[in-house]
Amino acid sequence: MSVSAAQAAAFYSEILKNGQVWTIRDSGGIPAPLNGDGDRSMPFWSLRSRAEKVIANVPAYADFEPVEIPLEIWRMRWIDGLERDGILIGLNWTAARATGYDFRPAEVRNRLAANVGTD
Repeated sequence: MSVSAAQAAAFYSEILKNGQVWTIRDSGGIPAPLNGDGDRSMPFWSLRSRAEKVIANVPAYADFEPVEIPLEIWRMRWIDGLERDGILIGLNWTAARATGYDFRPAEVRNRLAANVGTD
């Protein structure tokens, strides 16, 4: 299993266990950079410590702060909003360039539904 695949698997397990999702924000808002395919992707992490690690290790995110989102609000509002806006969801991005898997919101919604009650 690749590092990105392991991070994505951990994402679902940890958010279901803890009931929250994390992102990062600065005065300009939440980042949604272009990925290698030219699509916008907004990053989310399963633990505050994961978001803080990216802030500490990725110069582009040095001025950002972690933001907690309750899981049910993220599921009901954020996923639908990102889908409407055509923005992908980046899961547990890591390393010096904050990279990882980006998924379509519908894929995340389906995976969450499949994992509820399995942990």
